[in-house]
Amino acid sequence: MNSLDLPGRPADTRVVVAMSGGVDSSVVAGILAREGYDVVGVTLQLYDHGAATHRAGSCCAGRDIDDARRVSEKLGIPHYVLDYEERFRKAVIDPFAQSYVAGETPIPCVSCNQTVKFADLLETARDLGAAALATGHYIRSGANGAHRALFRPVDADRDQSYFLFATTQEQVDYLRFPLGGMSKPQVREIAAELGLSVADKQDSQDICFVPQGKYSEMIARLRPGSAEPGDIVHIDGRVLGRHEGILRYTIGQRRGIGVASGEPLYVIHLDADRARVIVGPREALDTRKVFLRAMNWLGDEDLASIGPGGIELFAKVRSTRPPRPALLRREGAAVWVELAEGEAGIAPGQACVLYSDDSNEARVLGGGFIQRSERSAAAEAMLERLSAAPAHATAE
Repeated sequence: MNSLDLPGRPADTRVVVAMSGGVDSSVVAGILAREGYDVVGVTLQLYDHGAATHRAGSCCAGRDIDDARRVSEKLGIPHYVLDYEERFRKAVIDPFAQSYVAGETPIPCVSCNQTVKFADLLETARDLGAAALATGHYIRSGANGAHRALFRPVDADRDQSYFLFATTQEQVDYLRFPLGGMSKPQVREIAAELGLSVADKQDSQDICFVPQGKYSEMIARLRPGSAEPGDIVHIDGRVLGRHEGILRYTIGQRRGIGVASGEPLYVIHLDADRARVIVGPREALDTRKVFLRAMNWLGDEDLASIGPGGIELFAKVRSTRPPRPALLRREGAAVWVELAEGEAGIAPGQACVLYSDDSNEARVLGGGFIQRSERSAAAEAMLERLSAAPAHATAE
């Protein structure tokens, strides 16, 4: 076995490296080339429009493709650029916009990994005769019986497991993540040792195809007329004001709501059908139960065997939070997670990722997208009354 847990010598082992033009994927290509693998660099051109291709922190477009090409020349490896713009638009950008219009808070990075990178690119790697597809993600994988399993990385500050929960078992078996055992400073040191021009390059930030993180402006362009104005309604039924489109709001938002009040108000719910922004006190955000859709299970147990009694594990509902104690339950087609400590500001469209424990050695057990959350009985009752009331019936 070689360093990637593949049979045969590195020189006899072809590995495709997904090169975004950043330091992480460049170092993956560098260390594998240094170890003697038959490395092929592949860069996906995912978008090529506007300011997003020129700003620091973008990826897979404009100068990032040039950076990947220069790194490949430095390393002496072949490099290919594949035009995936149309596929990326259909699989990632369009669903992202539609999800926002529906009042959700989507995570396009998960969709990109799920469709473009770990499906389409993986097939390309196989077509090129590669034994594995390697990426610069900060996550670890290791043998688990006849298969492989995913684990959190050594560098908890760079943990990207939240964005990879939808990786299927077949994909996990084929993928390799050489940076999972390294810290970011170590990666930059290796880049400098290899003489790579991207050693000090800024990390990608926000959503790659949205310049300056202005989601609402981009969605308004993609979905003209989607920014439908409507009422800002207190959870107790009072109409407090007007807004210019629910896509400008997110669950848990405190600032910039656009109404004056004697109490701190938070966005509690986005009613896309009636174009209403529901606001209320912070305690109305408290959530202990989330229902999941598009579930991807990587645990050893059969998901179908997990009944209403559930199994104990740990869950993340935000990428920046540590995993926390939870219970995964299932009844019929319904799958939900009960959070032992509760969370605030959970929004549909976000991910709930499941782990074996809360350590850096934790195994990734999969997860799903949040379909809906269940708040306190009092908050749920108030929201139900709002939903049942005729439009504008509660206006002062």
